[in-house]
Amino acid sequence: MQPRLTVVGAKRAPQGVARSTMIVMAATLTSMVLGFGREVLNARYFGASGDMDAFLAATVVPTILFGVFNGALVSALVPIFSEYYVNDREEDAWQLASTLILCITIGLSIAAGIGAWLAPVYVPWIARFHGHRLDEAIDMTRWLMPCIIGTSLSGILAAILNAYHRFAATALQGVFANVLTIGFVVVGFHRLGIGALVVGTLAGAFAQLLVQVPAFFSLHRFRIVIDWKHPGLQRLMLVLGPIAIGSAAGQIAMFFDRYFASALSVGSIAGMNYAVKLVGFPQQIFVTAIATVIFPLFAGQFASKNRPAMRRSIATGLKIVMFLTIPSAFGLCMLAGPIVQTLFERGAFTPEATVLCASLLPYAAVGLVALSGNVILTRYLFACNAVRPTIIIAVGTVVVNVLLSIYWLPSLGARGLLLANAVSQTLQTLALGVIVWRLLGGFDVRGILISGFKVIACSAAMGVALAVVQIYRAPPDPTFIARATNLVEHLLFGGFLFLALARIVDSEELDLAIDIVLRRKARELVPLP
Repeated sequence: MQPRLTVVGAKRAPQGVARSTMIVMAATLTSMVLGFGREVLNARYFGASGDMDAFLAATVVPTILFGVFNGALVSALVPIFSEYYVNDREEDAWQLASTLILCITIGLSIAAGIGAWLAPVYVPWIARFHGHRLDEAIDMTRWLMPCIIGTSLSGILAAILNAYHRFAATALQGVFANVLTIGFVVVGFHRLGIGALVVGTLAGAFAQLLVQVPAFFSLHRFRIVIDWKHPGLQRLMLVLGPIAIGSAAGQIAMFFDRYFASALSVGSIAGMNYAVKLVGFPQQIFVTAIATVIFPLFAGQFASKNRPAMRRSIATGLKIVMFLTIPSAFGLCMLAGPIVQTLFERGAFTPEATVLCASLLPYAAVGLVALSGNVILTRYLFACNAVRPTIIIAVGTVVVNVLLSIYWLPSLGARGLLLANAVSQTLQTLALGVIVWRLLGGFDVRGILISGFKVIACSAAMGVALAVVQIYRAPPDPTFIARATNLVEHLLFGGFLFLALARIVDSEELDLAIDIVLRRKARELVPLP
C-alpha cells in the first residue's frame, strides 16, 4: 500500500505538531553542535586569516546559486503540492516532482560547469584580492561549484519528505554534512591546508542529498520522466522567476558584505563570518525547526481557506520567535567576549582575533530577532502565493542594506556592515508584517506587542544582571576548562533569571514552550479550530 500525504492540506493533532517540532529541534541541535565544532576547528586551524578570507569569498557564488535555486524551488513547490493533495491529485504531484528533479539535476550540472569555467572572470569582482590570494580564491570557487547540485536537490527532497512527515531524514542533513567536513579537515589539514576545508565542504554538500535518498525512494513514487506539458510545471515556471529574484536578493546582500569587507584589514571577512555563525546558533535551533514544521501547515491552511487558523498560526509563531530570540540576542551581546574566547581562542585564532570577533558579535546579534521573524513571515507569504510583494520588499531591503553599508563602512568598518544588515532586516520584518496583516484582514498585533514588551523587559533585566556579574567576578584562568565553566555558569544564571522573570510576568509563551518540551496536549504550537 502506497503512503499518503498526511500533513499537506490536512490538520495535525497538537501532539503531532509538537512531536515533529521536537524531532526537528533535536536533530537541528545536534547539527548545530557539530556545526560549532566545525567552526571551532576552523578557528583553530585557520583563524581569522587571509586563507579563511579567500575561502569565504569562494563560497559566495555557490551560496548565491544555492539560495536562488533551493529557496525558490522549495517555496514554489510546497504550495503546489498542497493544492494537488487537497484536490486528490497526488499522482499529478509526483509527475511534477519527478520532472523537476531530473530537470534540476541536468540544469545545475551545466550551471556548475559554466561557473567553474568562468571563475577567473567573476571572482575578482567578488573580492578585491591580489596575487596569490586571488588565485587561491579562484581555485577554491571552481572546487565548490558542484555544491549547488547536492544542496539544491537535497532541498527539493526535503520539501517532499516533509510533506509526507518524514522529518528524521531531512533533519539529519546538517549532521552528516558537518561530520564529513570535520573529518576532512582533521585528516587532511597537514597535507592540504585550507584545501581540506574545501574538499570537506564539497563532500558535506552531497552528504545532505545522500542521507535523504533512502527515505525518498521508500515512498515508491519517483519515476524517470520529464513531462514538459505538465500544468504544474507551467504554473511553477510562472512563479519561480519572481521567487528566485526574491531569494537572490537575500543572497546578494552577502555578496556585498564580502565585497566591502575584502577591502578592510586581513581577517575582517573571517571575523564577520564567525560572529554571524554565533548569532545563527539560536536562530537555527529554534526558528528553523519551527518554520520547517509550520510551512506545510501554512500551505495546507491556505489551500483549505482556513483563515481563522491562519491568523492564530502567524500570531503564535511570531510570539514564540520573540520569546526565543530576544533573550538570545541580549545574551550574545552581554557575553560576547567569554563566548568567543571560550569557543575559538586556540591555535591560529589569536587573542587579537578574539577582540575582533567579540567587537563584531553585538552588531550581528542586534538583527537576530528580525532575521528570525523574516523566516516565519516569508514562509507564510510564500505558502499563500503572495510572491510579488515579498520580492519587492526583499529587493528593497538589499538596496537599503547596501546604502547603509556604504554610509557606515568608513566610520565603523565591519561593524557598520553588520549594523546595516540588522537595520535593513528590521525594516523588512515590519514591511512583511504589514503585508501579512493586510492579507489576513488583521491578526493579534496587540497580543504580539504585549508579549514582545514582556520578553524585552525580562531580557533587559537579565542583560543587566549578566553585566554586573562580569564586573564583580574575577576573570577565569586561561584554560579551556576554566573558561568553559565560567561561560556555562553565566549562561545558566542568565537563562534561569530570564525564565523566572517570564514566569513572574505570566508569559504564555513560557507555558507553551513547557508544553512542547513535555509533549503535553493542553496546548499546541500552531492552534487550529
